[in-house]
Amino acid sequence: MLDAPHVAGEETRRAIFAQPEWLRAIPADKRLPEGRVLHTGCGTSFHAAQTGGWAEQALELVLRPRETDALVVVSHEGDTQLSLEAARAFAGPVWLVTGKPDSPLGELADEVVVATPEVEKSWCHTASYTCAVATIAALHGEEVSALPGLVERALEHREPVSSHERFLVAGAGRDWPTAQEAVLKLREGAYVAAEAHETEQLLHGHLAAVDELVRAFVLEGEGRAAERAAGAAAALRELGCETTLVPTVHPVADIVRFQLLTLDLAEARGVDPDKIHRDDPRWARAAEVSK
Repeated sequence: MLDAPHVAGEETRRAIFAQPEWLRAIPADKRLPEGRVLHTGCGTSFHAAQTGGWAEQALELVLRPRETDALVVVSHEGDTQLSLEAARAFAGPVWLVTGKPDSPLGELADEVVVATPEVEKSWCHTASYTCAVATIAALHGEEVSALPGLVERALEHREPVSSHERFLVAGAGRDWPTAQEAVLKLREGAYVAAEAHETEQLLHGHLAAVDELVRAFVLEGEGRAAERAAGAAAALRELGCETTLVPTVHPVADIVRFQLLTLDLAEARGVDPDKIHRDDPRWARAAEVSK
């Protein structure tokens, strides 16, 4: 039933399993100019932006403009208001990573890089995230040809669905954007209380509000990050948390287990991840009044 068509979350499911195909089509021949590059976006797009290195959330960039050689803006459909404001205020060249070039940001940008073969229909963005991350990596000169295969393998593994009401994902370094994006998927797609923590910050006070009711994931990373991840996992288990220490290989592949978990939790709870709760009038009004 989880992979059957015509059920709640159909568009989210379609996008998740289309990722290997979409990733094989990302533009891999463009390169950013030499010099300092700043990345920005909002929501899922900001998490993708962070994988490029130096990143500022769009509102923060509007509040405190930065001097740099180029600005990479990530925007699903190219019309996010704060990202548009940040791009308009920037004096240098603007590069846009998007799924929709015909947009306000597309008109403003000096370079438009289309990361997906179509605009993702689900509001719980999955394929548009991984394609943006892969596109940013390619723009920085990373070899990305192995990523579709990594995602195919990640799609073969599913976390068991549990009855936990609270979820925690921790990560550091390369894995920090993944932790933030994982929590956003769980919150918007399955409506569960989820929180992201930088691994070391988790160990400095936050454990006081964690107990056996929390389902925890710690992204392992490498080197010193892996050492601290092992310590964080041990601390969480000491508190009685069901805890998974997650080996990580690349942000594009590492997010997939959380996309699938979101899909399965939503299915179990009878909610539609495609709509991210905006099919309810209260959430629709909240989105409208916040514009």
